[in-house]
Formats: sequence, C-alpha cells, structure tokens
Amino acid sequence: MTMRAWQLPAGSDGFDTLQLVTLPDPEPGPGEVLVRIRACSINYRDFAVAAGKYFGGALKNPAVPLSDGAGEVVGVGPGVTAVKTGDRVQSSFFPYWVEGPPRMGPALGDGTAPGMLAELVVLPESGVVPIARSLDFAQAATLPCAGVTAWNALYEGPRALLPGMRVLVLGSGGVSMLALQLARAGGCEVVATSSSDEKLARIGDLGAVHLINYRTTPEWGQHVAHALGGVDKVIEVGGAGTAEQSMAALRSQGEVAFIGVLSPDGGPNPRALMMSGGSLRGIFVGSAAMARRLNAAIDANGIDPEIGARFGFEQAKDAYAHAWGPDSFGKTVIELD
Repeated sequence: MTMRAWQLPAGSDGFDTLQLVTLPDPEPGPGEVLVRIRACSINYRDFAVAAGKYFGGALKNPAVPLSDGAGEVVGVGPGVTAVKTGDRVQSSFFPYWVEGPPRMGPALGDGTAPGMLAELVVLPESGVVPIARSLDFAQAATLPCAGVTAWNALYEGPRALLPGMRVLVLGSGGVSMLALQLARAGGCEVVATSSSDEKLARIGDLGAVHLINYRTTPEWGQHVAHALGGVDKVIEVGGAGTAEQSMAALRSQGEVAFIGVLSPDGGPNPRALMMSGGSLRGIFVGSAAMARRLNAAIDANGIDPEIGARFGFEQAKDAYAHAWGPDSFGKTVIELD
C-alpha cells in the first residue's frame, strides 16, 4: 500500500520546490504511533526550512515538511499505552520533550524528524498529544508550534501572566493571534501592532483594545510606554529589528518573550531593560506538557484559533504562497479528505 506526501528535495531553496510524491505506507514500530493526518498548518519556520536557511542549512536528503498536524490514530506499535486506535491527536513539535526543562533534540518537519504534510505519519508515542475536545482537526493543527509557543510565552517561566496585566503582540501571525486570544481569556488587556489598518481592525475584533500602525508610529514602543504606562509582557516575534522598541514598551519588571526572527537585522540597545528592571526570555516552542495545559485552557475558555485561510492537500503550494503573502492572517491550514 502507498500514500501521498509532499516532499522538499535535498538542497531545497524555496517552497516552490515542493513535490507531491507517492511513498510506501509507514508502519509503527515499538513505542510508535501511526496517525492519519486530517489537517496541517504552516509556520514561518517552515519557509526557512524550505529555503535551506534553518538550523543546519540546506536539507541533506528529501524531507516531508511541516511540524504541525492533527489526525486520528490508526495503529500503534508494541508497548504503546498512552494512546489507542481512534484517538484524536496533534503532533508535538519536539517529539521527545515531554515535560520539564528543554529537551529539544529532533524537531518535526526539518529533516531531522518526520513531517506532517503526508497522509500517514509515524511518530513516537511521546510525540502526540490528545487534541482539545472542543476543536476540530483544522483548529487543532494550528497549535503544535504557534499555540504552544504563545502559551509558553504567556504562562510558563518565572513571570507568568496574571489577570489584569497588559500584553503587547506584534503583527497578525499565528503566534500573535493565539497569544491575543489566550491573554484575553486570562483577563488581560492586549495592545497590538500591524502595518495594515485593515488587519488592525480584524485584530480589534478579536479583543485587542489598543491598536498601533507601526508604519505611522515607528517609535511604537515608546508610544506604548508613554501613552499607556507600558506593558507587562511583549510577544516579540520580530527579532533584533524590533526588540529595542519591545524593550522600550515594558513597564517595571515586565518581560519580553523573545520568539521570532522576522526582522533579524539590527543590534538592539538593552538600556531600556535597565530602566524598567525588565527581562528578556528566549522561547523555542515548548513541551508536550505545555501543549496539554494549552488544550485544557482552550476547552475551559472556548477559544477558537483564528484560521485565516484553508486549502486542500493538492493545493499545498498555494497554501505556502498565501501564508507568505500580504493577505495572511492568523494561521493557514491545509486539510486532507
């Protein structure tokens, strides 16, 4: 028996090199789980993998991309006890980081571990998490990277968010929109930036109460600090190019949760941290235990992850193009029949 999968070739330099291929059906070995994928989602990291600019450089061998997928268990290998056939599960970005301090190791979809853009995927038992009961497969597929990253940034670490705090999110990507929804569910006020007034209106509809166009207000961090008295947490998805403004936006003892590399150039001056007593915490997704806590919060608060666009499996290249383009908002999802 065979299945279909999208593959990036060795040496891939962009998502336009994706190829739809036929591969033998995988079979689970000891401690492994076979998942029929029903939906996947795209993250910024997936473009770096496709372009050969992720950690480790260009792919050495053909690889199935994407870390984020959800589906049902259709087979288990010897010794598996945590899940059974028929269970609805989502992937865990770091399949061997179950809980506790970071145990990163191989990550899904970058050539060091399986990718989700296939009809069937074998993962270690530790690499799957039951999906939130209130979500369908497409919604659950938005969470393994962006959702867990947002949860980690907000509610893990030494300065977990508390009701009444103020959070700043940058842009309208998956991490930022999920962080907005989680922060609002936690009783927090949200400030948001974007270069598009149209997108800011959509962000406002999701619950952000202070909206800043960073093109017309380039010193947005100082603006937030002066106009609002600062924020307790910044979801910093930009990188070096935006970090200085993020630090300027902090109120006393605030935290910049440093996540992204959308704007990698520049050398931020950390002086603002000295003035506020703030801190900078690096975030690289999170553990399976964090994913379980995230899913419990989603069920408890009725959160519906923001899906900006949906594509079919055969439209994977179109999905990538949309996610890369100016119309992207929230998460872009690929659904399988």
